[in-house]
Amino acid sequence: MKILVIHNFHRKGSASGDDQVFKSETALLEEHGNTVVRYTVYNDEFDNVGVIGKIMYTFSMLWSYKNYRAVQKLIRKEKPDVVHIHTFFPLLSPSILYAAKRCGIPVVATLHDTRFICPCSTSLRGTQLCNECGDGKYFRMCRYGCFKGSRLQSFLVAVIFKYHRTRKSFYKQIDRYICLNENQIELLKKTGFDEKKIIKKYNFVPDAAVSKKANQNIAKQESFPERYVVFYGRIGEEKGIRILMRIWDRVSDIPLVVMGGGPVEEEFAAWAKIKSNVYYLGYIRHDTCLSIVKGSEFVVFPSIWYEGCSMVEIETESLGKGLVATDLGFSSEAIEDGFNGYKIRLGDIDGFVRKIRKLWSSPEECRKLGNNARRDYEMKYMPEDNYSQLMKIYKKMAVR
Repeated sequence: MKILVIHNFHRKGSASGDDQVFKSETALLEEHGNTVVRYTVYNDEFDNVGVIGKIMYTFSMLWSYKNYRAVQKLIRKEKPDVVHIHTFFPLLSPSILYAAKRCGIPVVATLHDTRFICPCSTSLRGTQLCNECGDGKYFRMCRYGCFKGSRLQSFLVAVIFKYHRTRKSFYKQIDRYICLNENQIELLKKTGFDEKKIIKKYNFVPDAAVSKKANQNIAKQESFPERYVVFYGRIGEEKGIRILMRIWDRVSDIPLVVMGGGPVEEEFAAWAKIKSNVYYLGYIRHDTCLSIVKGSEFVVFPSIWYEGCSMVEIETESLGKGLVATDLGFSSEAIEDGFNGYKIRLGDIDGFVRKIRKLWSSPEECRKLGNNARRDYEMKYMPEDNYSQLMKIYKKMAVR
C-alpha cells in the first residue's frame, strides 16, 4: 500500500509526542513493506524569516496556497491509496485537507490533541480546563488572550477557525478520525462530529525495556542517589510542572530526577537549584533518558491537560515502571489504581504527596506496579498490534 503521510513538525530537535508518532508510524509502515511518501514542514520556517515573511506566513495559516498546490502535485505524481494527516497547524493550514479530497483520495487524521474543539489545542484557559469554544464562538479567545497570552494572536487564530468551522472543513474533508482516548471521542461527539467516522487507536513505542541502551547502571554515573523518582517530558505549564514543584515543596526527603526542556525551564531550574533533593538534568538524549527512567522507583506525571496517548506514559510502562498521574484524559483509562499505578484528582497536591510517600516506603509495591505496567504495555502498545490496527483503517478507507 502507498500512503502519503503529512505532518507539521514543531521545531527541529523537538521531542513533542506528535513528532515522535509521525516518525515511528512511518518507519513501522516501511518496515512492513509499504511505500510511504512524506510531506512535512517545520515551524523553524516561520522563525527564520523577517517581518514581511512572518506576516505572509500568518495569513497563509488560514489557507496556504503553497502547501495546497504542493500536496495536489504530490498526489497526482505518487497516486497514494490513502492520505494520513497528523498535525496541520500552523503552517500547512486546513487547505491540505481540500487538496487531498479534491484529488479523490480518502483522508484520515490522527488527533494528537483537542484542536478541533479548542483552537489552542490544549483545552486550557491559563491553568484551568476549558472547552467552551466547542460551540464555535471562538472570538471569546480574544478576551482571555488564550493563544500564547496574546489577544491579537488569539483574534487571528479565531478568524482561521471560524472560517473553517463555517465551511465545515474539519467535518466534511476528513473521512476518518483516529482518536487516542475515550475523552477525545466524547468531546468530538458533543461538538457534532460524525460518530461513524471516529475510531480509537492508541500510540505505540518500540520495546524500550529490551533495548541494550536502557542500562540501569547509568544512575551511578550521575550525581544523584541510587533510589529516586522521575519526571520527564516537556517542562511546560500543561504538563503540571508547577504542580510538581508544589508537591516537592512538601517532599524534602525523596530524591526527584527531572529531564526535559520547555518554556518554564528557567523558572524550574531556579527552583530546583535550591532543593537539595531535586536533580534537574535539562534536555537529555533519549537513550540516556530511558536508562535513567529504568533505574527509578516510579514516574510522576501530574499533567493538567487532556493528554492524547502520552508517549511518556506508555514508554514508562514499556520500561516496567509504575505511574502516579493525574486522573485526566488518557491517564484515566490507561491507569488502573493499584495495578499499574495510581490516579490522583486534578490539582490534588495532598493526594500526590500521600501516594508518593506510600510507594516510596514500599519497594515491593513499586516492583509489583512496574511488573503489571509492563504486562499492560505488552497487551496494548506493542508495534505489531498497532500496525495491524493502522492497516485495517487504511484498507477499509481505500476500498471506498
